Amino acid sequence: MRRFGRTVRAFGRAAEYGVRMAVDEPVTGFAVAVVREDGRWRCSALDPGALTELDAAITELGKLRSTGASFGLLAVDDEFFVIVRPSPRGPSLLLSDAAAALDYDIAADVLDVLRVDPPDEEDDSVWPEGDLAILADLGLPGPELEVIVGEVDLYPDEQLQMVAQRCGFASEFGKLLDEL
Repeated sequence: MRRFGRTVRAFGRAAEYGVRMAVDEPVTGFAVAVVREDGRWRCSALDPGALTELDAAITELGKLRSTGASFGLLAVDDEFFVIVRPSPRGPSLLLSDAAAALDYDIAADVLDVLRVDPPDEEDDSVWPEGDLAILADLGLPGPELEVIVGEVDLYPDEQLQMVAQRCGFASEFGKLLDEL
């Protein structure tokens, strides 16, 4: 597992959960918007702020005007990923590793929106929280996404490549990642 050696975050949501981190280090990774319109996929980079704040990711995705499906794929610090799918009723969310909420504000925000308590600090298991069927209408049923999330030996970008492959936008996704 890749849990050890994570970067830490400042006093954001961690204080709510009784965890106090002393250092705020930059978050690395990528945030990608995926849109399917008229049977064609399009991938574009989101503002890097989407990696640290769930509201920023939702706002960025909300700026996309599309009559088709749209969602965001966020890979954070080679540790976990988040899938965000906006809707008029509120966003559908999937966090690949609930324990990330102990170290990352964006993961804590996801659990907060989902109304799920963070795991205990001593618990070192990896499990997802949120809607595993978030992409079921795009060709990736919940049980298959659960298998992808369960591949803890893979990095988040590799897991998201599998998601892209299964949904049919691997080529567009790969091209964008090569540019980033």
